[in-house]
Amino acid sequence: MENFQGKKVLIMGLARSGLAAARLLTKLGAEVTVSESRPIGQIKEKDELTASNVRLCPQTPEVFEEPFDLAVKNPGINGSLWFVKRLRERGIPVITEIELAFSVTAPQHYVAVTGTNGKTTTATLLYEILKAAYPDKTHVTGNIGTALCETVLENDLLNEGGHYIVLEISNFQLVDIVKFRPEIAVILNLAPDHLDFMGSEDAYYRSKCRVYENMTEDDTFLLNADDALLAEYTEKLPVRAKTVTFSTVKPADIRADDRFVYANGKPLFELSALKIVGRHNVQNVLAAVGAALALGVDETVLARAVADFKGVEHRIEFVREKDGVKYYNDSKGTNVDATVTALRAFSSPVILLAGGHEKGLSFEPLKPLLSGVKEVIGYGECGKRLIDELTDGKGTLCKDLPEALERANAVAEPGDVVLLSPTTSSYDQYTCFEERGEHFKTLVNAL
Repeated sequence: MENFQGKKVLIMGLARSGLAAARLLTKLGAEVTVSESRPIGQIKEKDELTASNVRLCPQTPEVFEEPFDLAVKNPGINGSLWFVKRLRERGIPVITEIELAFSVTAPQHYVAVTGTNGKTTTATLLYEILKAAYPDKTHVTGNIGTALCETVLENDLLNEGGHYIVLEISNFQLVDIVKFRPEIAVILNLAPDHLDFMGSEDAYYRSKCRVYENMTEDDTFLLNADDALLAEYTEKLPVRAKTVTFSTVKPADIRADDRFVYANGKPLFELSALKIVGRHNVQNVLAAVGAALALGVDETVLARAVADFKGVEHRIEFVREKDGVKYYNDSKGTNVDATVTALRAFSSPVILLAGGHEKGLSFEPLKPLLSGVKEVIGYGECGKRLIDELTDGKGTLCKDLPEALERANAVAEPGDVVLLSPTTSSYDQYTCFEERGEHFKTLVNAL
């Protein structure tokens, strides 16, 4: 366990992970400075932090010239920003709170779930399985909503070991790891995303592969045998851990056909037991099953937990049916590949609501699926480009989500599906995809 007593630590960006890091570091005896872009008076935790002797300051140049031992970066802060570069130029280590928490906890069973799409569904399902097997020692944390540092504090993981920590981890959290080593890890899939942050597809894919770079032959890496891009990158960046394959179309250690899920050739349960829809979710189930089996979960407990699982909020989430029209919230669809997956889940005509922060992603992968789309309604920052490139200007452009839903209602007929699957992030008009999804559901339920 690393000793932080008396160390000078800078936290860049408060938010959820920064606040949790500050609380953990003060408990460990560090001298903590928080640099925040917001005016100090607008920080609602100001009194709590100052009472704990945390120093709050703006993001001004002189702060980044101070003699810090370590900097903890909010994962939403781009590493190419001037103040991050300056710290690195000065030889100050820059990490995220995932690395911080990992460096101070007692030994735990860390399971890292990453990939472009499906992380939240897989992590949540795996949590439900492990919770059924190890009810008092299982936690789900990370990118899914609760910072790992917060989980550590709430469950005394500084002193108590042997817990099962399902960690949904984004590439933003992986780019600054140093020693983080999960016992089990999976990259569910690879597809273009976050080019605005990473600069290139190659940099993004390599950041995902960092999840296994510290793993050894004592650990287990779950490999999606159906993903050609993942195969390419695991060949470029070899995996040292024991590899367990999963597939919906090929022979694999964990596989599915049209009737069953199998482990090492043995049927575990029937696919008809699943309550979540789409072939993509079968892959998510296979990954969760492989991880659970690697951790010694009883097959009967596993099958029961899978059958009870109803999916996650904001991921192809059924909202309501009104006048024969079904409304689905896929606000977690923050890249083009996620929207492709959502569209493939429906056989009924779809009215697609898409738009948000401009990431610069190509919309080409959506074009083969437009035959099943009755109308494309674009909104927000990238709405116009989306309409122009997908429909040659024949779709409908709206300024925001309420106007887009109003248009969808005007053209929807019984049997249609109205699908919010934005293809991009929410940051032009919302603080996060959860806020966007909640707003959509509120609007739909008010119809």
